[in-house]
Amino acid sequence: MDALIYTIMSGAERAMRAQQVHANNLANVDTTGFRADLEMATSQAVQGPGYDARHMSELEANAVSAREGTLKQTGRDLDVAVAGQGYFAVQFRGGEAYTRAGAFTLDGEGALSVNGHPVLGDGGPIVLPPFNRVEIATDGTLSIQPPGQQEMQPVDKLKLVKAEAAELTKNEAGLIVSRTGQPLNADETVLVRSGFLEGSNVSAVEEMVATMSLNRDFEVQMKLYRAADSMAEAGNRLIRE
Repeated sequence: MDALIYTIMSGAERAMRAQQVHANNLANVDTTGFRADLEMATSQAVQGPGYDARHMSELEANAVSAREGTLKQTGRDLDVAVAGQGYFAVQFRGGEAYTRAGAFTLDGEGALSVNGHPVLGDGGPIVLPPFNRVEIATDGTLSIQPPGQQEMQPVDKLKLVKAEAAELTKNEAGLIVSRTGQPLNADETVLVRSGFLEGSNVSAVEEMVATMSLNRDFEVQMKLYRAADSMAEAGNRLIRE
């Protein structure tokens, strides 16, 4: 009987934790460039002598949805969206991380950043010289019009990367990173669109349906628990009699 209880309780815990994943997705339905977290469950055998028939479910929420979000035109020169699959490279704690958020900003020194993270180019963090106008081409090349000049001059190029969804996960800051921990190589096939921002790829309807389904799963687990408890009590009564 306790083998059934192992399964029931771990299933109930998995349902509760999965609800947290979907609640976080819903909270970011309007976050620019947000990638939805995916939750999956695996079965783990309970270790130790005498537990051969006991298994517990374990939630894994370290996969990221690769579905594209909706592009919204802003007309701002430093708003950029990745067209198709791919990511912008940013600096994170001395290493690299990746994001689809493209609302770039400039500080007083001309350093380009997004959400506080320096944007990486061909030679590291991008720092733009003084300019009257800036353009970002579809291949990520940044060109500026220096003060007093008419011609646009290329000064740097966004580092754009691509990888299969199975090769990526999120770090503690919510940025995309490779599962190997190694930086991804620049990919010339990744293109961008200046003057656009990509919205979150979260579907509010899908998240709500998933949440309701998990609520029903939890209720079923509790009913099974009460049934297992009644069966155990009946067995004990038979032994006593």
